[in-house]
Amino acid sequence: MSLSPEEVRHVATLARLAFGPDEERKYGSQISAILDHINQLGELDTSNIPPTSHALKLSNVARVDAALQPFDPAVWSSNAPSADHGHFRVPKVLD
Repeated sequence: MSLSPEEVRHVATLARLAFGPDEERKYGSQISAILDHINQLGELDTSNIPPTSHALKLSNVARVDAALQPFDPAVWSSNAPSADHGHFRVPKVLD
């Protein structure tokens, strides 16, 4: 399927691209090759293939949501260079 220069300009306009004459020929042939491949895929018999939303059968891989013991503030504040009343103390960033 060969695209005309007008069709290539129309596609470029839709994509908000500005092509020069050399680019129109270059990208026009590339778009035509892509459309040829898509047409080949359309010729395949897919009547025995069930529709799917994903190519791979994946399930949710998140961990189980289980309640855990909360962290002890004394433990996590012991690793801080400076802590005050259960909060980290950091140097002032803004004046």
